[in-house]
Amino acid sequence: MNKDSWPSIEAIVAAVQSGKETALSNVDKALENIDSHKEFNAVIVSLPENARARARQIDEIVASGKNAGKLAGVPFIAKDNFLVFGADTTAASNILRGFDAPYQATAIEKLEAEGAICVAKANLDAFAHGGSTENSDFGTTLNPHDPTRVPGGSSGGSAASVALGLTPFALGTDTGGSCREPASFSGCVGYKPTYGLVSRYGVVAMASSTDVVGILARTPKETGLVLDILAGKDAYDSTTIERSKSYLVEKKNNVLKKVGVIKEFMGDGVDPAVLACIERSIDDLKKAGHEVVEVSMPSLELALAAYYIIVPAEISSNLSRYDGQRYGFSAPDASSVDESYAKSRGVGFGAEAKRRIIIGTYVLSSGYYDAYYKKAAKLRTKIVNEFEETFKTVDFLVGPTAPKTAPLIGEFSDDPLSMYLLDIMTVPVNLAGVPAISVPSGNVDGMPVGLQIIAPMKQDKELLQFASEFTEGL
Repeated sequence: MNKDSWPSIEAIVAAVQSGKETALSNVDKALENIDSHKEFNAVIVSLPENARARARQIDEIVASGKNAGKLAGVPFIAKDNFLVFGADTTAASNILRGFDAPYQATAIEKLEAEGAICVAKANLDAFAHGGSTENSDFGTTLNPHDPTRVPGGSSGGSAASVALGLTPFALGTDTGGSCREPASFSGCVGYKPTYGLVSRYGVVAMASSTDVVGILARTPKETGLVLDILAGKDAYDSTTIERSKSYLVEKKNNVLKKVGVIKEFMGDGVDPAVLACIERSIDDLKKAGHEVVEVSMPSLELALAAYYIIVPAEISSNLSRYDGQRYGFSAPDASSVDESYAKSRGVGFGAEAKRRIIIGTYVLSSGYYDAYYKKAAKLRTKIVNEFEETFKTVDFLVGPTAPKTAPLIGEFSDDPLSMYLLDIMTVPVNLAGVPAISVPSGNVDGMPVGLQIIAPMKQDKELLQFASEFTEGL
């Protein structure tokens, strides 16, 4: 593992703009890094031709004396559910093998407009369904700290890419913790913005009411550099919201905060060694002068149950478009339309996608909607209100990102419920739509532990500033 193989993003940009380094040399370095770490299976496919062509364009801009952008010459990796030119977009599912994106995701377009260069597509749980990257149809990604363990998911390839130092940052998505949990397991920073702050146009949908585009990076400060480019309204995504003026982390402002430790996240079910790591981080907050209090949010204990009703319901709707007729895999031996549907989906979808389709269709079906989906939706509203009330008394909330360190590969292969339980501390944030970040909080037996920091709706800049001051001592 060598996440520090790159200088800071600011230093990379300065070197390219001054002519001391070239964008092309950065791309070549990233591609060499990817090639030399193939055994971790963090990347599904590299984009050498497109990346080098874009790098040459940036170098020509610099040579002409013009500004090549805020991220000039910085290579990055995108999770393979982002539509990107130069390779198939598969969402790590067999049913999308061969799908050539007709346009690029807004997030990719924004980054490339500022000189960043997408060099590869990262592995993930197929359609982002999972917390381990074991559900990928392209093989399991290995944890950078211990290849016998998972890197987390569903953005496991993106988190592993950053932890391995393949590129300075990577894009992921976070529907129920899919950036924060792999950041905790892999030892990097994982950020989930306020719902709607970053456009999802051109990103393969999982659950539309909780999906967000997230960032995997080395520091909260570098996360802010990337968010400052991604944030804002998009005419192609009606759920997007207005941005703040800036998301750049500033020098330490010495403003002390009131921090709430979530009682429900610090008890039974959390590995004692993980709990000890988090308690040390909480002590560090106290030593820095912040006021730390315990808060209780009783509804959070029911959030996982609500999440695994609401999200599969939306998944069952979003995956209905993959029918083998218009794009992606189509069963070649089908003799009728109905048979084509059945065979294309039977082969194309993996076990986890099928499981979620079945659950989602069931909870939306006649006679069960009121018993399951409607009750889950009401509980979601209660969770939203509970966050709002709690944030009237504290500035931030903290607790573990996950209840344990990275599981062994195959540990939960026959026990999906136990895998779902790893999301227990991240899914409430997505149901409420508030921003959160996972930052390194130490390690247990050589495996990373993440501290989750949660902020009120639209307080993303404040969250990144606070996280940066805590982790980097600005």
